[in-house]
Amino acid sequence: MPNRSFTLAQLATQLNATLCGDPHILVSGLASLDKAGADQISFLAQPKYRHQLAITKAAAVLVKPEEAENCPCPALLVNDPYLAFARVSKLFDNKPVLPGGIHPSALIAQDAQVAGSARIGAYAVIASGAVIGENVHIGAHGFIGENCQIGADGWLAPRVTLYHNVRIGQRVVIQSGAVIGGEGFGFARDEQNHWQKIAQLGGVLIGDDVEIGANTCIDRGALSDTKIGNGVKLDNQIMIAHNVEIGEHTAMAACCGISGSSKIGRHCMLAGGVGLVGHIEICDNVFISGMTMVTHSIKTPGSYSSGTAMQRMDKWKRTAARLRTLDDMAKRLAYLEKQSGSANQSS
Repeated sequence: MPNRSFTLAQLATQLNATLCGDPHILVSGLASLDKAGADQISFLAQPKYRHQLAITKAAAVLVKPEEAENCPCPALLVNDPYLAFARVSKLFDNKPVLPGGIHPSALIAQDAQVAGSARIGAYAVIASGAVIGENVHIGAHGFIGENCQIGADGWLAPRVTLYHNVRIGQRVVIQSGAVIGGEGFGFARDEQNHWQKIAQLGGVLIGDDVEIGANTCIDRGALSDTKIGNGVKLDNQIMIAHNVEIGEHTAMAACCGISGSSKIGRHCMLAGGVGLVGHIEICDNVFISGMTMVTHSIKTPGSYSSGTAMQRMDKWKRTAARLRTLDDMAKRLAYLEKQSGSANQSS
């Protein structure tokens, strides 16, 4: 990929930012405040890094207007430096792009439809009935199952697996090792107390602008489809069970586990390791902190947590010992309250 450089004037225009400094300075990359060099741009998003701003060697820094006087170099004034950083980062994206066309080792079913602008990597397999849209990138060893659809400008890293009947919108990014449309975990016990498999007859429907992290799994629905809304962002190693529905622009950090038939609303955020039991609903605009176990529906927007915060081992042992006595303490308290109430009535 060729090197890219932009003047500060060009960046200011792209970001609708106010520039304080020489508009002709060239920037060819990004870096943190403490690592940036004379040809790189950085950003200050959190006050705790303000001490690094004073000593940065960056060509320019993205800052809020109130930080301009603290900036020792040219500044691009924006309301949200982190958002501006995200937008600038796309200008310097160095993700490899496959050559145009289909690699000779790829296996494409005769009735599959592959757009002429698509890029298909080595040893990829595209099965019967699949439809691959314009400018789609499918990395090496990717597998696209029967009757799958991938919308325009999709980017699938090497070793992505789509089972049959997976429909994906436009501009979707899927990282290596992700498995979409695997069979849901559905079994019923028979008269001999043996497990009988339930056929998973649905598919997976993924909206536009979704990103799916490495080794994340999204199971197909048992009867209807598992649904991932527009703009959803899923980190690495997340488990989405069958018939889950995730609303638009919800984000989940690594290692979340969502049990079957749960519904999560729009604009929610689930931190790392959050778990949901099955058949519950989370309303829009909910934040759930890390390692929280959600056992019932949430109907009111807001922030939710469970579990206990980290402590030193010696303190945790004492806390754990007291937790075991809570039930007994509650019974004794209830007895004392009852006795106290009886005594007050007598007097």
